Amino acid sequence: MRNCSPFIPAFLLMWALLPNALLGQTSDSDSLLTLDRLFDSEDFTAATYGPTRWLAGGGYTTLENSQSVLGAREIVRHDPATGSREILVPGESLVSPRRSFALEIEDYDWSADRSRLLVFTNTRRVWRRNTRGDYWVLDLPSGDLIQLGRFAEPSRLMFAKFSPDGDRVAYVYRNNIYVESLDGGGVKQLTHDGTTTVINGTFDWAYEEEFHIRDGFRWSPDGKSIAYWQLDASGIRDFLLINNTDSLYSYTIPIQYPKAGTINSSCRIGIVPSTGGQTQWFELSDDPRNNYIPRMKWSQDSREIIMMHMNRLQNRLELIAGDAENGSTTTILMEQDSAWVDVRVDKHHWLGEENDFTWVTQKNGWRHVYRSSGDGREETLLTRGEFDILSVAHVDHNEGWLYFIASPEDPTSRYLYRAPLDGSGAMERLTPDSLAGDHEYDISPDSRYAIHTYSNFGDPPVIDLVRLPDHSRVRVLENNDRLRENVEALRRGSHEFFRVALGDTLELDGWLIKPSDFDPSAKYPVLFYVYGEPPSQLTRDRWGGTRYLWHVMLAEQGYVVMSVDNRGTPAPRGRAWRKMIYGAIGAQASADQAGALREILKWQFVDESRIGVWGWSGGGSMTLNLMFRYPDLYHTGMSVAPVPDQRYYDTIYQERYMGLPQENVTGYRIGSPITYANNLHGNLLLVHGTGDDNVHYQGTEALINELIAHNKHFTMMAYPNRTHSIREGEGTTRHLYGLLTRYLNENLPPGPVDG
Repeated sequence: MRNCSPFIPAFLLMWALLPNALLGQTSDSDSLLTLDRLFDSEDFTAATYGPTRWLAGGGYTTLENSQSVLGAREIVRHDPATGSREILVPGESLVSPRRSFALEIEDYDWSADRSRLLVFTNTRRVWRRNTRGDYWVLDLPSGDLIQLGRFAEPSRLMFAKFSPDGDRVAYVYRNNIYVESLDGGGVKQLTHDGTTTVINGTFDWAYEEEFHIRDGFRWSPDGKSIAYWQLDASGIRDFLLINNTDSLYSYTIPIQYPKAGTINSSCRIGIVPSTGGQTQWFELSDDPRNNYIPRMKWSQDSREIIMMHMNRLQNRLELIAGDAENGSTTTILMEQDSAWVDVRVDKHHWLGEENDFTWVTQKNGWRHVYRSSGDGREETLLTRGEFDILSVAHVDHNEGWLYFIASPEDPTSRYLYRAPLDGSGAMERLTPDSLAGDHEYDISPDSRYAIHTYSNFGDPPVIDLVRLPDHSRVRVLENNDRLRENVEALRRGSHEFFRVALGDTLELDGWLIKPSDFDPSAKYPVLFYVYGEPPSQLTRDRWGGTRYLWHVMLAEQGYVVMSVDNRGTPAPRGRAWRKMIYGAIGAQASADQAGALREILKWQFVDESRIGVWGWSGGGSMTLNLMFRYPDLYHTGMSVAPVPDQRYYDTIYQERYMGLPQENVTGYRIGSPITYANNLHGNLLLVHGTGDDNVHYQGTEALINELIAHNKHFTMMAYPNRTHSIREGEGTTRHLYGLLTRYLNENLPPGPVDG
């Protein structure tokens, strides 16, 4: 056991000097960060703008508080050029005829001619988002406001959408699809076989979580048909969450959850006439339970459905055209990878009236955009060079430009570029060189304007309206002045981005935050914030919100806070960087992290006897791997909602990066932190919500049993019925970060000591 006695005086001194920071009590000083200020006040809440919606005919709309109806919101159109505003839908237009108050607009959509407005209200959460609720249609010329699906239970309709002509609305209710006429034609039920296991027009848990799709049907452009996904989850076993606190007797909450290596839902796509009739199914595989259909859209002429079809290992993706009349299919192109093929929202985009489309792939070692002919036989590379595009921001069919986000020189930043759609010219950067950092763009349909959000690591976001392509500012929409003033008044040390070399050819990106009174001749404890898996990159030059400010608070207590991205994270550093961890999640990434720490320990101000690490979800798993695999390096770990055993996670995610557990037995064993639990020597805090439908509490319980079997001391906190975000219930977030702060203070004493 290491001897911590040299640090006790510094620890006690820090408590004496900064009691409010450590205990989280409110301070009168604007320069002092406390837990109460962070989590129980509005001092550091970022202001937003909108939400905004570009209109096809010009301008954009926002939701704003009504000036005439208390508690209501109204839809306002803004002219980008002049800044003038026009109230399109006043608050009094949305007062329900059966209620004494206005509908609360949580989402809305226009009919094609903007004569009707669809309002989503009274919503309920389904897994991650509020996707169930009530829908109302406002007829603007007459002022009539009608509720859709009045036969249904409250807050049960999903994904309502206007038909192309605006005369009907389709929606999902209890896993069946309905079409309701807005001109007195009644309601037509299109599917009749929906049950708890036969799912029409929406998805099971795994598809929603891992392919990020919820809305499972599409109107044809001519309005004559509806294409929809159908999943059959009858073979999936229910995982039971147990609620012990919300009633006198406990009860279970079943979730259809396919764990790695177990049976999946079968999936298929069909087309049904929008007036009712038989469904025409596409048969893409003789084994629909071991294939996926993660994307689908109509061709522009309504004759075909274009589908992305993947094998279960997700290393082969076919783009398939299905004939809407007879159900026959043709493969347009196929993409394969020895690791996995990414499925992206921006992967496929039609180019105007032509059959050509854009296709995002990293087949040449870098993620690039190609223009492909409709039959897939001809292609043109649009983004050239040894760099990755990060996303397609916009396609301008009329002027022939592809707008995309990239950062060829610095993987921590994000900038807007454009390139000709015919592949004839070089790309050009539109984000000014003077604006370093992270940039997001919502570009208008005519490509003349963009709502632009940008920030830096320690600076809150600014939202402005810019003119394209010269990127000149038209006006500031939200400057976040109040948040900026509060942040700038804080006592903050410097932050730095750095690279740490592992061998002669490999460098990892990182950042660090120092105390404001940093003494380079002293030695400090270091806390690493980690994630390390394919979905998330932590070394980004952008505003980090409350988590960044919590790290600043810890730095002021006397810690140096760091983060390093290992290989396998989604940094724009090439295919080889991202996919070298295939089949070895946990093992390769933690080796990179430990290798980086060994180099960082050579820095003069780092105290090698006080190294801590913390992370959430994949970062919780990384924390465990580092604490168990490298106990000589890491002394205190705080693991929130981890996956201790990879076999317990879902099929789509885990098999994408690890293959099937039946075929990669060794990889699953070596990659799972529970395998090395017997090596724990330091201080470990485990935190998990018992109602976590994503990363089940089951995994933490299994780890607890393993630690007990090896007589390992640890601390744990279970949050009853909280989900993966551990934010439900009054005071939960404040309590969680108070717990983490206290555990860190007690087990990794803060403050400098003589070097």
